[in-house]
Amino acid sequence: MQASQQIQDIWSTGVAAVDGYTATLEAIQTMERPDQILAVGKAAGAMARAAANQFGAVPTLVVTKDGHSDGLPAHVDVIESSHPVPDDRSLAGGKALRETVESMEHDSSLLLLVSGGASSLAEDLMPGFSLDDLEALNQRLLGDGLDIRAMNAERRKLSRIKGGGLLSSFPGKKVTVLAISDVPGDDLGVIGSGIGALPDAPRFAAQTSIIASNAHARNAAAQTAEQAGFVVLANAEALHDDYLSVATAIGERLRHMPKGVMVFGGEPTVVLPDQPGRGGRNQALALALAHEIEGQRDITVIVGGTDGTDGPTDAAGAIVTGETWSDEAQEYLNNADSGSFLAKAGALLVTGPTGTNVMDLVIAIRN
Repeated sequence: MQASQQIQDIWSTGVAAVDGYTATLEAIQTMERPDQILAVGKAAGAMARAAANQFGAVPTLVVTKDGHSDGLPAHVDVIESSHPVPDDRSLAGGKALRETVESMEHDSSLLLLVSGGASSLAEDLMPGFSLDDLEALNQRLLGDGLDIRAMNAERRKLSRIKGGGLLSSFPGKKVTVLAISDVPGDDLGVIGSGIGALPDAPRFAAQTSIIASNAHARNAAAQTAEQAGFVVLANAEALHDDYLSVATAIGERLRHMPKGVMVFGGEPTVVLPDQPGRGGRNQALALALAHEIEGQRDITVIVGGTDGTDGPTDAAGAIVTGETWSDEAQEYLNNADSGSFLAKAGALLVTGPTGTNVMDLVIAIRN
């Protein structure tokens, strides 16, 4: 089997291990039937399908990214919204979530299913703020190279539903929050800017659980690599830095690695120019790693967003080797246009929506 196919199989197994449908279905096997289900985030469609399979036609509202709601039953109300930059549909989704919570009965129970992407996909603004303010904030945050915690802290300043705001208006008796984590430390207060976080001193019974994370994906990928006969040389959450710094650190390890596999997870940052080209952080990191391993013909690296998307593109990332880099690549990298170069090189990783979102996954093989 070619290395590119081997590495894609290992990466895909890691992603499949944190599939929103499977993780949710396992988590709700012994749960009582809720009165209302809300699902928000990139994995909301898959998570809501699992809930429908388990509980039947419970009133359900899903707010998710365009193209991520396939296969949902007819009783589910769906609002497809925008990511990574919010639009008017994001405001409609956020308002619908808040109004649904506020309208519930005093003896009711709520199942809230949360995954990454909710920061952009659903918003209900504080008085005095407009969509223009929200769009400007998100554009600035995407280009400033901030980590997810810093970004979400800024987003919560404008929001009525983030940071515990959504559940603060719940009048019922019980809330269960199940979350797929796309943040370091798997903090419910950070996932989706805290849209599933509990308010201070909640007046209802509450149970929260992280049902899938980057560690789950990495461990599954590492296990698959071992089963394929590889020695796993590294398994770490090591991508939380500027993508060039990440590439330098990991590149050094790759150039000196013996035969085997390395698995890394996390979410690098990128500072964008005023007019960026095509691509996202994973494509930028992949091309930077291609530079780091230039000439190392026995190394293959896959870099991909576990949700199947990377920035405002239809690619999840890329698969690169020691032969991917060329002299012209540096200009593409400098112009935040890595996707255009990788497309010409036939190196893009295109998976479509995966039904999950646990940050990014990087795997390297040396044969």
